[in-house]
Amino acid sequence: MCGIVGYIGKDEIKNILVDGLRELEYRGYDSAGIAVLEKDNIQSFKAIGKLKNLEEKTSNYASKGFGLGIGHTRWATHGKPTELNAHPHLGEFSYVVHNGIIENYQELKKELQAEGVTFLSQTDTEVIVHLFEKFYKELNDPFAAFEKTVETLEGAYAVLLITKADPEKIYFAKNGSPMIVGNDAKGDIYFGSSDAAMLGKATEVIYLADGDYGYTSMEGISLYHDRKTKALSKRPLVGDKVSAQKNGFRFFMEKEIYEQSEVLSDTIMGRVLDNEIKFDELDTNFFDGINDIKICACGTSYNSGLACSYLFERQAKIKTSIEIASEFRYKEPLMSKDTLFVVISQSGETADTLEALKMAKAAGLKTMAICNVDNSSIVRLSDYTLLTRAGIEKGVASTKAFATQVMTMWMLSLYMAQHRNTMSQEEIKAEIDAIRHIPTTVMVEDNLHEKIKRLSKRYLHGHGFFFIGRDLFFPLALEGALKLKEISYLHAEGYPAGEMKHGPIALADSELFTIALMPKNIHYDKIKSNVEELSARDATILAISPLEFDLADDFIKTKHAEHPMSEFFEMMVITQILALEISVRLGNDVDMPRNLAKSVTVE
Repeated sequence: MCGIVGYIGKDEIKNILVDGLRELEYRGYDSAGIAVLEKDNIQSFKAIGKLKNLEEKTSNYASKGFGLGIGHTRWATHGKPTELNAHPHLGEFSYVVHNGIIENYQELKKELQAEGVTFLSQTDTEVIVHLFEKFYKELNDPFAAFEKTVETLEGAYAVLLITKADPEKIYFAKNGSPMIVGNDAKGDIYFGSSDAAMLGKATEVIYLADGDYGYTSMEGISLYHDRKTKALSKRPLVGDKVSAQKNGFRFFMEKEIYEQSEVLSDTIMGRVLDNEIKFDELDTNFFDGINDIKICACGTSYNSGLACSYLFERQAKIKTSIEIASEFRYKEPLMSKDTLFVVISQSGETADTLEALKMAKAAGLKTMAICNVDNSSIVRLSDYTLLTRAGIEKGVASTKAFATQVMTMWMLSLYMAQHRNTMSQEEIKAEIDAIRHIPTTVMVEDNLHEKIKRLSKRYLHGHGFFFIGRDLFFPLALEGALKLKEISYLHAEGYPAGEMKHGPIALADSELFTIALMPKNIHYDKIKSNVEELSARDATILAISPLEFDLADDFIKTKHAEHPMSEFFEMMVITQILALEISVRLGNDVDMPRNLAKSVTVE
């Protein structure tokens, strides 16, 4: 979710780059930097934290006449948020900025180090600039060197590279991460990772496709694909900055639901290999002396932890318990040093969770954070951190943070299973195959969204909702109910389906809406029986399942039924959109629901 900008022209380069980065602040970042090339002189500036820190560093600098520059706002994935890890990254005579994750960077880094290359950062990005300079020395042709560099990279990337070897061009490549190139009426060239960075500057743009690469100069844009010249397909750049940030969606929450495919790909990348799960963040002896796991979190993060507690016990065969952070502190908990204490937080500043973490640290437990924000309080305090890589989430009601938390812990469960030898290689491979398909599973099809939008008008009145599920789908029911409560202000509860008969079924009548999560792969017959009991008492049933259910008043058919987690993620998206569309019909502010804050920093 980092931001990229670039510029070629005669206007003051620093200001254009910083202005572009400012328009990308909504994507989230922890450091920023620019590099400006004038003739054969490159000036580079980097700063941790907000853009004002970068502006202070560059206050005495201004370009003069023609030149070019690249800029970047970084959201840490490899390495801490430090100036050394901030972009642009430098070689001997070149600079690069990069979004995405280079999956084979470790292999490339070892090869380059063996040839005497010194690395300054902990990032995957730095291999790009060193690889380019290696190939340039071999080929003595900057474009051929860049082309060979791009062909060597594996993973997702949007890359801008400038070099003294060719001081009038910016080289670019795009695969899996967004990148736009455009020009204005004067012929000046602009780059951005979204429209927002280019509005008011470029007048026409090219939305690059995966596999596109090339170079730009004042003479124009040269575009290639598969070593062949590609025709330019320009379109006018229109719109305002807020709508550009929303990418055409009505709300940030809606945009973030649709982004889940992209961010889950980022979460997986570099961690899911052909035959194993790999976390560079964890030592090989990480699990030594660990006999159980205690998860501690609040709200949506609690729901994700509860879902994954099933996976830790089922796959890694390790005793797992979960605690609500606001309650944990006051129960005088018993904590033993053979426990891994896992805290989950989107912001890394959740007060109750932070205080629980402090208690675990004081008791001498090994601690781990599952978090979206590097350098946050929880991350700094924890012994180990797995970043979820969701990018900034502007909608108060969490969506993609939940999805990436679940994915991260699913991978962690398999990682533990590998080290504890609790699953066979064939079973691990089957799980890896399922993980690789999840980004496709969560893609929202137009006809699905339209169906949910039509259904939503039937669920605006009544005396409440029950979201019900079994096993993994009980925590998902909790999360579905929470999403509806947060943005619609309607009463909703998540409940284990088998527990309905122990009291709550007394509420069943035609004005009780039941959202039934009915997966094919886990306890289908059991959940079907529970829903039949509610239907017999005249409850209104919305069934979400790959299997037709005759007693349902409304039915949403799911498609991805090969694996329980495929069903989990698909149903997750459906419940998110249902909450969104009910809230829209009620006229609520979807992104800023009443009484709520994005980061809860008070107890």
